[in-house]
Parts: sequence; C-alpha cells; structure tokens
Amino acid sequence: MKLDSQFVRAQFPAFSEPTLEGWAFFENAGGSYTCKQVIDRLTSYYTKLKVQPYYPYPTSMEAGKWMDESYERLAAYLNVDKDEIHFGPSTTQNIYVLANALRPMWNTGDEIIVSCQDHEANAGAWRRLENRGIVVKEWHVDKDCGHLHLSQLDELMTAKTKMIAFPHCSNVIAHINPVKEIADKAHGVGAIAVVDGVSYAPHGYPDVRDLGADIYMFSLYKTWGPHLGVMTVKRDLMQKVENQSHFFKNGVSRSMLTPAGPDHAQIAAAKGIAEYFDTLYHHHFGDDSVDLPTKSSLLHDMFRAHEKYLLKPLLEFLKSRDDVRIVGPDDPELRVPTVSIIPLKKNIGDVVAVLTDQKLMVGYGNFYAVRPLMDMDISRESGVLRMSFIHYTTMSEIEHLIAGLKIALDY
Repeated sequence: MKLDSQFVRAQFPAFSEPTLEGWAFFENAGGSYTCKQVIDRLTSYYTKLKVQPYYPYPTSMEAGKWMDESYERLAAYLNVDKDEIHFGPSTTQNIYVLANALRPMWNTGDEIIVSCQDHEANAGAWRRLENRGIVVKEWHVDKDCGHLHLSQLDELMTAKTKMIAFPHCSNVIAHINPVKEIADKAHGVGAIAVVDGVSYAPHGYPDVRDLGADIYMFSLYKTWGPHLGVMTVKRDLMQKVENQSHFFKNGVSRSMLTPAGPDHAQIAAAKGIAEYFDTLYHHHFGDDSVDLPTKSSLLHDMFRAHEKYLLKPLLEFLKSRDDVRIVGPDDPELRVPTVSIIPLKKNIGDVVAVLTDQKLMVGYGNFYAVRPLMDMDISRESGVLRMSFIHYTTMSEIEHLIAGLKIALDY
C-alpha cells in the first residue's frame, strides 16, 4: 500500500504553520512534529478535565477514563497487555528507575552486558551498577561499520549473565539490530533483554511480543506525541522487580516504576497517537475489523516502504561523493532513515550553517551517542552531521536536502 503523503501531512498542524513554510525538517530523531489528535486531546484535557483523576464525580471519572484508554490503546498497538505498559517523564529517567528496580534481583558478582552502540540513556545507568557489585561487560561496535557482531556477544555471555542492554538501532549508526535473535540468546542463558527502541519506533511501532524483548522503551515525543517516555515490561518480570514508588503502591504495576507519579494530561493525550494510527489505517486500508496489532504491523510496513523509497536517492547521492563519510550502512534495507555523515573536506559547523541558509533543519554533534563515536574513532567534539526523517517526509523535501548538500559541500 502506497502511503498518501498529502493525507498524512494534513494530520500535522506544523505543515500549515506559516513560520515553518519553506523549511524542510530533518531532525526528527531529536523529536518529531506532533499530530493533531494528540494536540486536540491535550488541549481538551487541560480545558475540561484538569482535575485529580479517579474520584467518583463525573469530571474526575472522565479524566481517569482518558488515561486508561491511553494505556489500553497503545498497549494494543505494541501487542502487549495493558498492565505491561508504563509511562514516565523520559526514557533516560525510566532507565535510571529500572536500574534501581532490577538491581535487587541480582547477586554481587552477577554480570550484565551493555552495548557500546547505545545512546547514553541506555548505557550510563546500567554502567553505574558496577559501583553496586555488578560486573559490567561492554559489547563494542565494529570500528569501521558500527555494527554489533553477534559472535562477540556469544563470547561475552556466561552463566552469570543477567541482562543484555542494546538498541533496536542506534541514533547515529542506524543499523537495525536483530532484536529477536539477541533476545533468544539472552533467554538461553537466563538473562533478560532490555531494548532501547527510541531510534526505531518513529519508523513504525514494533510488535514487542514477537520481538521477545523483556523491556522495550522509547520516547513518545519522537513518535508524534507528548513529551513522555514509554516502556513495556513483561508481566512476570514486573512481579520480580523492587517497587520504586510509595510502599503502599507495591503490586500496583502502573505505579511501581513511576516514583514521581504520572503526568495525567500527557498520558491522557497519548491516546491521540492511537487515534492517529486509526485514522491512517482507515484511510489506507479501510477494513477496521482487524485487531490493533495487525493494523500496527501493516502501518509499520507502509511507513518503512515509504522511508526506504526516500532513503535510496539520498544514500546514492552521498555514495557518489568522495568528500563525505556515511556512518553506518549505506543500504536502505539495513537501516532506518537517520543518516549521519562526516564531511571530509569541510568543517561540520560550516556545512550546517549553509544548510540552514537553505532552510534545512538538520542537527550536528554527538547526540549523546558518545560511546559508539569513541569505538569508531569519531571526534566527540565535532561529532556527526545528522539528517533524520520519518514517514511524513516527502520526495520533494529529499530533493531539497540533496540540493542543499550540494551547495554546502561545494561552497
């Protein structure tokens, strides 16, 4: 099914915003535009329902209902149960809470494997457990291509391995890792698989149950929604973790990993992402009788097909140049459209300045992916120039980007 870009973009107020006219947005990996369904729900909640939820008066009951619907609908689109989904203030903070919740399950001297391909959010908190008696092993990336090799993982795993933490894909390398295979390896030694999906989920929600991830997490503000982190945690694992909330919240799955308490309005607004999916599915496929995991899978495949169609000419252009290095794979089948490059003959800041003059929104720096840059001998100070897009991007914007790159690199 071919994606209807005009219909998709009509769901995002940013594309009709006068101050953004003429600009092409290529920093989606840092945060996407927000769909109108989320904006409408957030506005309505603050206008009509901004009270403490779950009390017996009508406004409070409705506020709680809106929150419940977000848990139920997003869980279904991720193919997990509603008690397996958790909302927190950010993915980084969710991981710090998880590290404290999981540590009591392990004995001093137990081992965890932490990938060096990760954004620091899914790296730093785990490594700090070394100060609390856990042996931390690093799974380094290939210096040249940035891949994580499974053969090296096999060498790291032992009978003491309790967790493997790794990304679905990196926010600078963008190679799609074989999550299911890695999770199977983890389970084979009795360990859990903790997957950072922040850089993958914007390209289509995964089927978390099929992946086999024990914990899967990403940021809703990078998937067209409010500024929250979401994570799925398998029910049997939740029964083993240490409660991180008030003592009387022990056993209440929604609360145990949210010590600060929930952001009522933003959680309520998160259902807007599911409504956006509903709208896209009905427009493109029509048959609303199928279940939400199936809808999610079809939308995922449609997003990926559109993105690969856009990614191909960009990669072909970059491969034709002898003055840029592509970080990660140059095959659109192997990566998501988060394309990092290093100009070989120009200063990154100068190139970005020219691209900005061309009304192109791109980013540069290390993007908190300090460890993969270190493994690949890429300067942490200058970092990489990153161009990232998702399904609402159009071919005309790709052509705009290529034209801007020609000017910037030849300037």
